[in-house]
Amino acid sequence: MNVRKGKVLPRSFYQRPALEVSRDLIGKALCRKLPGGRVVRHLLTEVEAYTGPEDKACHASKGKTPRTAVMFEPGGVCYVYLCYGIHWMLNLVTDGGGHPAAILIRGVGDIRGPGRVTKQLAIDKALNTERIHPASGLWVEDAGVTVADDAIARTPRIGIGYAGDYWIGQPYRFVVTDAWWRRYQENGS
Repeated sequence: MNVRKGKVLPRSFYQRPALEVSRDLIGKALCRKLPGGRVVRHLLTEVEAYTGPEDKACHASKGKTPRTAVMFEPGGVCYVYLCYGIHWMLNLVTDGGGHPAAILIRGVGDIRGPGRVTKQLAIDKALNTERIHPASGLWVEDAGVTVADDAIARTPRIGIGYAGDYWIGQPYRFVVTDAWWRRYQENGS
């Protein structure tokens, strides 16, 4: 499904708390300039927030390392890492510099699963630390799609069994409901 071109989100959009940015990303368009020059736009339909060093599911909970240093940058850059040695994971860094938080992109349009998203959009380590901006080849636009709060399910995050009961139970995953997605596919709104 084609998503219409919209206004590129400014860096300041990301320099807010991860939970706020997560909610506001739902319905925006993740844009990627593919090798060869073609630009694709997919509606963001599923994201997970990782809220900082106190969040035991967040990579930065263990402190600043060479891998997580990008998370300590001001929001508006990409954090891309390899999971299980086979899947690239795309995260958008949020918050102000020094407070490491990010949002994992779990689903766009009909593409479900963070590894599938990066594979379909040719995303790999080359985007790590790059700005979320057309100059990097990956950016987010406001395409004018509104998703009401009642059309977004908030659930616990997936695959964080290591984080402890409290963090496992936090509703930090935002996903559009199936009913909303069907309606969007039928009507484009």
